[in-house]
Amino acid sequence: MPDGPVHQKADWGSIHEKICQLLIPLRTTMPFYNSEEERQHSLQQQQKRQASPMGGNRSPPEPGAHPFGQFGWLKHLIEFCYTVAQKYLFEGRHEDAVPAALHSLRFRMNMHGLSSVELVPAYLLLAEASLGLGRIVQAEEYLSQARWTVLKSTDCSNATHSLLHRNLGLLYMAKENHEEARYHLANDIYFASCAFGTEDIRTSGGYFHLANVFHGLNKMELADTLYTKVSDIWYTYLNNHYQVLLQARSQQIDLLGKQFVNDTGLDEAQEAEAIQILTSILSIRESTSDKAPQKTVLVLKTLSMLYYLMLECSKTGLAVLELALIDQAGLKLTEVHLPLPPKCWN
Repeated sequence: MPDGPVHQKADWGSIHEKICQLLIPLRTTMPFYNSEEERQHSLQQQQKRQASPMGGNRSPPEPGAHPFGQFGWLKHLIEFCYTVAQKYLFEGRHEDAVPAALHSLRFRMNMHGLSSVELVPAYLLLAEASLGLGRIVQAEEYLSQARWTVLKSTDCSNATHSLLHRNLGLLYMAKENHEEARYHLANDIYFASCAFGTEDIRTSGGYFHLANVFHGLNKMELADTLYTKVSDIWYTYLNNHYQVLLQARSQQIDLLGKQFVNDTGLDEAQEAEAIQILTSILSIRESTSDKAPQKTVLVLKTLSMLYYLMLECSKTGLAVLELALIDQAGLKLTEVHLPLPPKCWN
């Protein structure tokens, strides 16, 4: 845990306040393992207990016990801390991301051991936070640890390979080594495409960062092509999700009779990533809107749908207003084959 009042305050504001109550079952019952064999045996026994049916001679859970058991609760904490850290990174809150990433790493070590490939995502969060804080040497240390862990693993997923190459690309971008940055971001796109598909939002981050490399090299045509691809990917995802919600609303699928609530289909980190990517592209588009106003409209339309689905009606209104100004300037929305922006339902 952080030592000293300043670090403790930062930890509390970043993540600890969010998970304080969730830590109680772990603090009271989480065992200490003397060896990897003990940890594996305990995990196997826990999984068997979770898989066994209720009834018979099985004892009922203790009051306050988590229904998924100790390790299920730990897995939930790992995912929660990871998502919070990711969200902070996309929001540019690199200092806040560090405690959340450290908690994710420590929980992963407890559940998976000290050399598991499951530690890699947490190392990469810490590396990215270090880059954002200008601590390149520290970022390189975390990336070296992640890279070594992946090299030793025999079952590393394409998704993890993608994350590793993306962060290596970001490192070399920070060091202004554009050749290495392009190499790793191309590998990021390859592995993400293998894991999720070439048109998936989880692949779009690789295209976006590669576009930034080309933009920095003043290779505007290549950058423009990639920015357009990223915009198309997010527009397609959000529009499809919006249409599904419209259909569900029209069919009144809410069986409990509650008010139908919009959602993005994304977790908080993915929403923050979408905002960061789309607002960055919008800034670039607006600086060259006289050359390609349709592309600016596409980004604004995508942002308006995102904010609408997030129930951020004021931000939706701003995006709609910008679209209206473009419309008044002579570019009709019908000319770019985009439906009118959605309005927030009461």
